[in-house]
Amino acid sequence: MRLVPIVLAGVLFLALATAVPANPRSVELRKVGFTHAYNLDHEKATAAFRAAIEADPADPGAYRAMAAVAWLNLLYRRGSVSVDDYLGSMTQPNIKLNSPPAELAAQFHTNVDQALKLAEQQLQARPGDAGAHYDVGAAVGQLAGYTATVDGKVFGGFTAARRAFDEHERVLALDPSRKDAGLILGTYRYIVANLNMVMRWMAYVVGFGGGRERAIETLESCAGYPSDVQTEAKIALVLIYNRERRYDAALRILAGLREQYPLNRLLWLETGATQLRAGRVREGLASLETGVAMFERDGRPKAYGEGALWYFKRGSARVAAGQAAPARSDLDRALALEARGWVRGRTQVELGKLLDLAGKRAEAKAAYTRGADLCRLDNDTLGVEDAERWLQKAYAGTNPPAGRQ
Repeated sequence: MRLVPIVLAGVLFLALATAVPANPRSVELRKVGFTHAYNLDHEKATAAFRAAIEADPADPGAYRAMAAVAWLNLLYRRGSVSVDDYLGSMTQPNIKLNSPPAELAAQFHTNVDQALKLAEQQLQARPGDAGAHYDVGAAVGQLAGYTATVDGKVFGGFTAARRAFDEHERVLALDPSRKDAGLILGTYRYIVANLNMVMRWMAYVVGFGGGRERAIETLESCAGYPSDVQTEAKIALVLIYNRERRYDAALRILAGLREQYPLNRLLWLETGATQLRAGRVREGLASLETGVAMFERDGRPKAYGEGALWYFKRGSARVAAGQAAPARSDLDRALALEARGWVRGRTQVELGKLLDLAGKRAEAKAAYTRGADLCRLDNDTLGVEDAERWLQKAYAGTNPPAGRQ
């Protein structure tokens, strides 16, 4: 169920504070690793986290960080790197996904299992310690998130998710100053608040508290509290603010993150996409121009389908800006590259708009139909809605409603 905190693969982690003070060297190395991870330097992050384990083999946070690197790489290989992956429905119980590479899956499970083992030992020794409850909740929260995003079983990690929620509620009961516990609590509450009525009622019955505003306030408190998960809480809010169409709030967070992590090209992708959703076409195009330039000169490993995603996004901005020829160039380039199904689908929709503008309605409708089919196969409900909208009414050059890009 833990979808929100892992929206921007390559950026997000669940490497949380430990129940007892770790070796100072381990703590410092984890901080170094987080900075590398948020700057998309995955190999450097892995090396730093491995060194943190060597510096303090009893530090659960170091093992969680190593598990998170494996999780990150799995999501990268699948191309789950953008807010768009999580803007649609939250109610689908299972999604068919390819099995993860055995080596990375083993790296995740070995490290998260060790983190949980150490945390359980600490909790047994200090049952009233807020930090011990925090560590246990963090580890089982990772397991729940992995089950949803890698195994595709959105509710398969229900038991782990429930325990993570309970443990972090206990943290705040024992120590209200631990605002970092709000990451898991705020995330789950927001997800529950967006379920349909029957599923929401079931979640309440088994102990998941909901409430959209309460969830957002909890995450905002976490994002303002210095901790290892402060950045992750901010990124979770970028997704939620986009879902809530609070675009100015999302853009303020993104501006701060770009300054803090200047090597993270994906932050420019999300900035441009957010500006397009807000109807700020010129600003969105400028941001995407900056991001595409970073992408093209960045020699580090890219996510699956990342190139197609960049050119689709810039192409859609150019369509909205009325730049037909460069838009067509970007969209054709996106279709020529490996890509996620929903990216191909939405690219076809943008091509349909260009065909509509050229007076080729029959060809445009064919493109919209292809786009709807591709988006439907990749569970992209918003993409299907867009395609069906333009099938009913020819695109005439006006910007689509905020939130549709």
